[in-house]
Amino acid sequence: MKIKPYEEKFRAQMISLWERSVRDTHKFVSPDDIEYFKTLVAGIDFRLFQVYCCVNEDENLIGFIGVAENKIEMLFLEPRQIGKGNGKVLLEFAIQDLGATEVDVNEQNVNAVRFYSKFGFRTYDRTELDPEGKKYPILKMRLSLS
Repeated sequence: MKIKPYEEKFRAQMISLWERSVRDTHKFVSPDDIEYFKTLVAGIDFRLFQVYCCVNEDENLIGFIGVAENKIEMLFLEPRQIGKGNGKVLLEFAIQDLGATEVDVNEQNVNAVRFYSKFGFRTYDRTELDPEGKKYPILKMRLSLS
């Protein structure tokens, strides 16, 4: 497994992986909302973030992480790769190499909340709606130094 900076050749794989990952891990999101969010993701200019891709020896995408300033804006894994340490590798890379200290997490995504908590992130705020105004509460988490 290698971590590589984003390249345009990964774009289609990333959008497809995003959809598979969300359908697998975000059971609380309605199918219509997944389609809505997919349109938003497809419109992202990944060059505006510090985006890194986790690839296998065949250059197939395993996952990706995106950081803007100090905030993790995206971390998604191929569903069958969840629980194999790839998320940990990407998160540790983001913290150590990119200076990531904050992340917003869907409150209903208890596995993600648990994942970030395990690495020292603590909730400091909560919003009832997500940034798109949809009823998916968000936990704002920050890396705790203690």
